[in-house]
Amino acid sequence: MTGTADVGVDKDSDESAAAVPSAPGSGGEGRPEPGPTPEVSLIKDRTIKTPAPAKTPEQPGPPPAETTGAPAPAAPAAPPGEPEPPDEAPHLDVDEPLLAARAHRPSDLIRFLAGVLGIVAVFVLAGIATSTTTGIEQDIASNAPHFSAVFSTITGLLSSVAVLAVPLAFAVERLIKRDGLRVADGVLASVLAYGVSLGIDWWVAEGASDHIRDALTQLPLDSTGTLTDPVHGYLAPVIAYMTAVGMSSRPRWRVALWVVVVFSGVTELLGGYTTPLSLLLTVLTGWSVAYGTLYAIGSPNIRPTGQHLMIGLRKVGFTPAGAMRAPDAPGGTRRYQVTQQGGPPLDVHIIDREQQASGFFYRAWRRLRLRSVAVRRSPQSLRQALEQEALIAYAAAASGARAPQLVATSELGPDAAILVYENVEGRTLDELADEEVTDPVMASIWQSVTALHERRIAHRRLTGESLLVVDGRTGCLVNLSGGDIAATDLTLRIDVAQLLTTFALRIGPERAVATANAVLGAERVAQALPLLQPVGMSRSTRVDLAKLTKERKAAARARALEQVAAGERTQEQAEEDIAAAGEDLLSRIRGQILQIAPEAPMAPAKLERLKPKSLIMVIALTFAAYLALTTIKPAQLKLSQMNWAWAAAALLAAAFSYVAAAMSLTGFVPEKLPFRRTVAAQLAGSFVKLVAPAAIGGIALNTRYLQKAGIRSGQAVASVGASQLAGLAGHLLLLFSFGLITGSQTNGDLSASRAVIIGVLTAAVLALVVAAVAPLRRFVLGRLRSLFFGVVPRMLDLMQTPSKLVTGFGGILLLTLSFTACLDFSVQAFGGDVSFSAVAVVFLTANAAGSAIPTPGGIGPVEVALIGALTVADVSPAVATPAVFLYRALTFWLPVLPGWISYNVLQRRNAL
Repeated sequence: MTGTADVGVDKDSDESAAAVPSAPGSGGEGRPEPGPTPEVSLIKDRTIKTPAPAKTPEQPGPPPAETTGAPAPAAPAAPPGEPEPPDEAPHLDVDEPLLAARAHRPSDLIRFLAGVLGIVAVFVLAGIATSTTTGIEQDIASNAPHFSAVFSTITGLLSSVAVLAVPLAFAVERLIKRDGLRVADGVLASVLAYGVSLGIDWWVAEGASDHIRDALTQLPLDSTGTLTDPVHGYLAPVIAYMTAVGMSSRPRWRVALWVVVVFSGVTELLGGYTTPLSLLLTVLTGWSVAYGTLYAIGSPNIRPTGQHLMIGLRKVGFTPAGAMRAPDAPGGTRRYQVTQQGGPPLDVHIIDREQQASGFFYRAWRRLRLRSVAVRRSPQSLRQALEQEALIAYAAAASGARAPQLVATSELGPDAAILVYENVEGRTLDELADEEVTDPVMASIWQSVTALHERRIAHRRLTGESLLVVDGRTGCLVNLSGGDIAATDLTLRIDVAQLLTTFALRIGPERAVATANAVLGAERVAQALPLLQPVGMSRSTRVDLAKLTKERKAAARARALEQVAAGERTQEQAEEDIAAAGEDLLSRIRGQILQIAPEAPMAPAKLERLKPKSLIMVIALTFAAYLALTTIKPAQLKLSQMNWAWAAAALLAAAFSYVAAAMSLTGFVPEKLPFRRTVAAQLAGSFVKLVAPAAIGGIALNTRYLQKAGIRSGQAVASVGASQLAGLAGHLLLLFSFGLITGSQTNGDLSASRAVIIGVLTAAVLALVVAAVAPLRRFVLGRLRSLFFGVVPRMLDLMQTPSKLVTGFGGILLLTLSFTACLDFSVQAFGGDVSFSAVAVVFLTANAAGSAIPTPGGIGPVEVALIGALTVADVSPAVATPAVFLYRALTFWLPVLPGWISYNVLQRRNAL
């Protein structure tokens, strides 16, 4: 049985939708008169009640109960020889959780953001297109006198009255229909719009540039001497009200009110009381405030309930007896298990506009990031979604694949539709235990996928929730709504890669590849190897892959710690076990495929159009340019007063810091590293600092560099950790030493020594607190344990080569001295006179304090801390400020462009 029908659901009221009886001449003549619509109840019981047996015509019974709504359509005529259906319909039970009274719709958020962007565009246009806006205003002013003054007065009066009368009439009509909730939403939106319009008016008058003020305001033609408002104080609330109350479902009201609004705007424009951009700003303000209000408080939930579903099923000839809510399908599609009176059970899917709008930003990002062949284009309308899913279902049934049969479709009001499938009893792959995922089950699913692919049909959602196992032996494909017809070879290969990964997550890559090979053959399995990329997998699969890798690493690390402590494994063997456990599942699947097809292509297929790191790079460069233009000002540098010789010396000291940083890294890596490439990696770190705090970005970049240099992940992390610990120890030692030297040189005038002692005492108090609080103690000990698990053995390896230790600790010392020299030379360049040891104390304390605030590159806190510390060290602010800006320009801003070049070169050479 197939067919389509419309069920009217008033989305603006709480009234139940009523089925419409058959019209005369529609093929319903000769049928018995329709009985009343069955009473539908919403219950919380998780069991479906069995309907009571119907009474025969000979058995007298009570009169039929009254129901709300129109009578249902005539039921199909009974087969010959059987009695006609009774006049009294059975009681229907719908078991479902109550829907929320309000829903926060993503579509409202999208419209709100679009409106805000439109407002920003209006301000930008007003600021840059001054000639255009002025010319339009002059043209309107020159043609306005052609209209009669009496005509303008009358139209202005009528529009002013109508723009208030129409919303008021609509509110009365809604209140009569007991839909006061929407009226309340509209009133709230109008009040907020009025407040926002006042705020914009104040900002334009007091804080905006002259260009924006001229484009949004003007003197009226009657020359009252008062500028017009940038946002109309009565028009913006009216627009917000009409948007919030939902006039889109009331075409006549919507057209009437928009005509009044446009008429009022034109009258104001011809009268010289507004400008074109002001009118546009008014519309956008009211529109944005309305949708922002609806998203914040939620819109009245108009999603169809089980009651509407029962009516819709009867419209297409079914006889439902009860329904129970089933787990949602992928994408948020609601499902109901429906029992019938004397018919087979049904699996009903409801798709609506809210479900279509959910996940909009994620889908937009995927379409932007991936090539079109790797991502499915979403339907643009509800009708398209209904037709597409129906087409996929019919094509899958025709292909011979095991999939539920689609038996009917129906629109359920203006914002929803249903698809009725035959109900297939079974359990999904996610619900099966590992031992129940047998080879025959997997082979059955592969056979169905093969049948689809032979007809060029792609499933695109071959995850555990889309694989149904019937009777514990046979696989069935469900959730076909995301599939494609006439799919390309690449799309079909993505299906194979996805299903391989889904099975491997449950039973391991060995059996997954072996079963696929038995059904598909080695050639087709090998073609999926280039598509085994996380970016090509479904969202849930990517989460499962990351979770599996994390769990395997944690389990291997815990087991290695126990074995090393018990003396069962050496340190090197334990690190090898951890590295083996860290191999991701997709790599293991590739290895199994290469065993059955050694000639399989290895190069990954190009699925990405835009990589995240490329986007981050563009954002970082834009951010750097903005900060450089707004932070560094020639007036602050005082270049005319700068000693260029000292500035050149500061530049050399800043350049030498990268050599010292390379020494501090290579000294803690037993393996040999190319020194020039290591220096380039440290220079690339200057670019990474723009988007991450300095310490975090440097650690991540150095770890990545060591891994690309052929050092295993655990050893790379241990080497970087050893370098960081040694750097911390050297920092504290130098701070203490320079603090004592400075205190002795200044005879106690400078409080550096006292500050060092206070810092040491503070650290001791913090250590005591951590030791006393059990949760903190366990957390710190756990982190230190895992850290020293790799760092201590690494340090023991380094002790066998003293030259490495000399290089490492020497690099740490030279790195601190080079930064200190750069700051000292910057101070000398502007005539400052302070000892080198005092500058060292300033750098070591202020730089650490400023870097404690996690801003990119320490921008802001580092400058404030350095200027403040230099001022405490008896350097005048007139010298300290330009000296710090010069120091930051040489050590942070100037290396950004060379760092970006180095970063790209190392990436092309696969060194980062």
